[in-house]
Amino acid sequence: MSIRHWPISERPREKVLERGAQALSDAELLALLLGSGSRGRSAVELARALLTEFGSLRELLNADRPRWLGQHGIGPARYAAMQAAVELARRYFRQGMRIGPVLDAPGAARAFLLAQLRDRPYEVFCCLYLDKRHRLVGFEELFRGTIDGAGVHPREVLRQTLLHNAAAVILAHNHPSGVLEPSQADEFITRRLRDALALVDVRVLDHIIVGDGHCFSFSEHGLI
Repeated sequence: MSIRHWPISERPREKVLERGAQALSDAELLALLLGSGSRGRSAVELARALLTEFGSLRELLNADRPRWLGQHGIGPARYAAMQAAVELARRYFRQGMRIGPVLDAPGAARAFLLAQLRDRPYEVFCCLYLDKRHRLVGFEELFRGTIDGAGVHPREVLRQTLLHNAAAVILAHNHPSGVLEPSQADEFITRRLRDALALVDVRVLDHIIVGDGHCFSFSEHGLI
């Protein structure tokens, strides 16, 4: 049965307008992004089928394009809409941090970085640029690698830090494997960047490794 034949109180769009988005299930929210169903299935039924196929909302939103496009009723436009929704959420969170809490404690930076890096299928090395009050003034993904590594060039980190006129930085990268233990290469590049940035009076507050829902802080473990 088409959604337009459902009682008004059960239609996802009307529920959002009347009760707010928080009142909707995962499938109903997903249905709104899909916009319509496929032949013989409403948008909500299609959304439920996708959630069942992928196993969870997180797995669905982080699936790659070939897997998405292999689903019945999904084409490039719908895949693009999902990617846009995920990126909008990341940017919304990032923008809020610019006027949000101070980032000089590992806990504050951890929440931000989990949202940005946890589900990347490849390794990414990032910098959070902070002002003198340790508020976020910029965030960049500087180097992108493979599933088990990303090359880091201190000269580029230094150049970007000066462009942002940062007083301090927090270094970060993810481990797609989920393993949090820093490698010898991680410790080596941390020391190199700390020493290079110290020459221009920029302090490295921390280096955070993001795994699957957890983080490793160099600062908390006395490694910086």
